[in-house]
Amino acid sequence: MDLANIKDKTFREVWEERELIWFSPRASLSAKSKGRALPEKPCSVRTAFQRDRDRILHSKSFRRLKHKTQVLPLPESDHPRTRLTHTLEVSQIARTIARALRLNEDLVEAIALAHDLGHTPFGHMGERVLREIGKKEGLGGFHHAEQSLRVVDLLERDGGGLNLTWEVRMGIIQHSKGQVDVHDGFNLKNPSTVEAWVVRVSDSIAYLNHDLDDALGAGLVSPGDVPSSVTENLGTSHGVRIDTLVKDVILNSHGGRIAFSEGMLQHIENLRSFLNLSVYSHKSIKSEEHKVINIIKFLYEHEREGGMETVQAMDHISGMTDRYALKMFRSLAEPNA
Repeated sequence: MDLANIKDKTFREVWEERELIWFSPRASLSAKSKGRALPEKPCSVRTAFQRDRDRILHSKSFRRLKHKTQVLPLPESDHPRTRLTHTLEVSQIARTIARALRLNEDLVEAIALAHDLGHTPFGHMGERVLREIGKKEGLGGFHHAEQSLRVVDLLERDGGGLNLTWEVRMGIIQHSKGQVDVHDGFNLKNPSTVEAWVVRVSDSIAYLNHDLDDALGAGLVSPGDVPSSVTENLGTSHGVRIDTLVKDVILNSHGGRIAFSEGMLQHIENLRSFLNLSVYSHKSIKSEEHKVINIIKFLYEHEREGGMETVQAMDHISGMTDRYALKMFRSLAEPNA
């Protein structure tokens, strides 16, 4: 960078030149973004991806994440993760990996902050109910990644959308893996950017480990229940497990491919299987599922009877927080004393 001419450049241009010098050849350059659906004049201070991050951070849908369930339904303790704290953990893990691999940290942060904006109240239980409704109504179902993209494209700013860059939008839609073997889930065919792949992997690192941490804290499982392959190879504490996985990704990612070592993939799969059998299917969680089904279906029928179209009703319900959905349900279903 020619420091002698820095006074003639905007802060954004200086930063874009810094990216050109420092980033890996595989990284996404802010100045080379494929742009927005509606062209905008560049900011003099922030790059395109920095602007996206700020728009997401200041959005209403981002603020609502603090009252949406992650795994434990409506926990009485203050410590279990919410959808917001999960999002922040994904962001921090993704930034660490991106920095080590000399990728675009601003891009991974923007994708990570937006990846769950379309998640329903009551976590994946709520998502399953809306998926069932969507299929019944001929919409093909419902998926939180697609809804997250719909939020930033169409629903935020009273229907105006956030007008995010192509790279952030594609990263949002590509983050989700579903409940599949990790060997398949971490692969990403035709990734839009390497940064999108980083967020996809970071999402799993975050939720697999904090779901275990929350389950231990809530007494759903005890330390002795955790498979020995997990404790011996990943670690016995939340921080150590995260550190182990992040370092493995950094050391085994080459040539634009974001990957774990083969041995580590097996340990991760053992952890995922344990969570599926012992935590996600725990009786204290499953006992809440029929209540969630009743609430979501009741609210949907109420919205339809009130004149909302199917898509509008699903948009409205998916955007609700747990406590708002409960409050609305009670006001409609419980007698007024």
